[in-house]
Amino acid sequence: MTQNDKLAELSAAGVSVWLDDLSRDLITSGDLAELINIKSVVGVTTNPAIFQAALSKGTAYDAQVNELAARGADVDATIRTVTTDDVRNACDVFAGVYEESDGVDGRVSIEVDPRLAHDTEGTVAQAVELWKIVDRPNLLIKIPATKAGLPAITKVIAEGISVNVTLIFSVERYKEVMDAYLDGLDAATEAGHDLSTIHSVASFFVSRVDTEIDKRLEAIGTPEALELRGKAALANARLAYAAYQEVFEVETRFPDLQAQGARAQRPLWASTGVKNPEYPDTLYVSELVAPNTVNTMPGKTMDAFADHGWVDTGSIIGKEAESREIFEKISAVGVDLADVFVVLEDEGVRKFEDAWNELLTATAEQLAAANEG
Repeated sequence: MTQNDKLAELSAAGVSVWLDDLSRDLITSGDLAELINIKSVVGVTTNPAIFQAALSKGTAYDAQVNELAARGADVDATIRTVTTDDVRNACDVFAGVYEESDGVDGRVSIEVDPRLAHDTEGTVAQAVELWKIVDRPNLLIKIPATKAGLPAITKVIAEGISVNVTLIFSVERYKEVMDAYLDGLDAATEAGHDLSTIHSVASFFVSRVDTEIDKRLEAIGTPEALELRGKAALANARLAYAAYQEVFEVETRFPDLQAQGARAQRPLWASTGVKNPEYPDTLYVSELVAPNTVNTMPGKTMDAFADHGWVDTGSIIGKEAESREIFEKISAVGVDLADVFVVLEDEGVRKFEDAWNELLTATAEQLAAANEG
């Protein structure tokens, strides 16, 4: 099969194309495997909202839920079994990509229970449990970049487990995430783990930054404020990439670990579906192109890029000064950026908790119906 030219060009520019979606139908139909062949897809990310949507639609999970109900499984056990089965099977679909890329791609992510976002030890315990249950080397455990998540990242990496750090909104927090990763590699070295087998990506959320800051700029309403709409998210991501380069390409700490087989923690652009219909629907893909990055796209965004996206290889590198100037202007018109990032993190955790709770409720109803039947 022929790869889509635009997505192939994006891959050639150093951007790994990952799908931000997963369902049993996508796996069993062969559609997921086909995306590897025609749309350059080399990985998958999931989150509680994705699983909630998958399990609440159609009948793909009915037989397994009925079987689990007959065994007396509770709601948490049912969700854990169903989701880890999907992720394990997706890992197997990407096994070839994993081997061909020397473990860089072919990755599938599963998130710890979002109710543990502020519980360090609970997060570590569940990360270890999920790693053992899925039992695939190309798995990534998603841990949120909350204050409680940072030490959890270090402890999980120290166990030799690969991690996708999620819900990163600010460059300041991203720097803490990179430090947590390097601390984990140091501890993994002391524990005797093979550093070459430990991988990590840092999921830096994009579109939600524009959504929140644009709302505040519109409330201010001055011409200077309105002129800055739609500029914050790209500037934020570009500053994040500059921070990545500083840590993994300039500073002296990582080369010592790299000499022992360690891999750089790649930036991953998440939340790349455009929320504002006035903006180009491939904005957060076309304008975030740089080597050693990942862009995880919802299916709709991927289809749009395949149809009419563009690859701007000069969209990130060399834009640090310009991006800082944008943030200085946003602050100058009255936007409290520190508050923006607190609000976005809190909102992100809450949205995943809400989706998880909806999943718990829907699963409980399915189990009850199966037991009554």
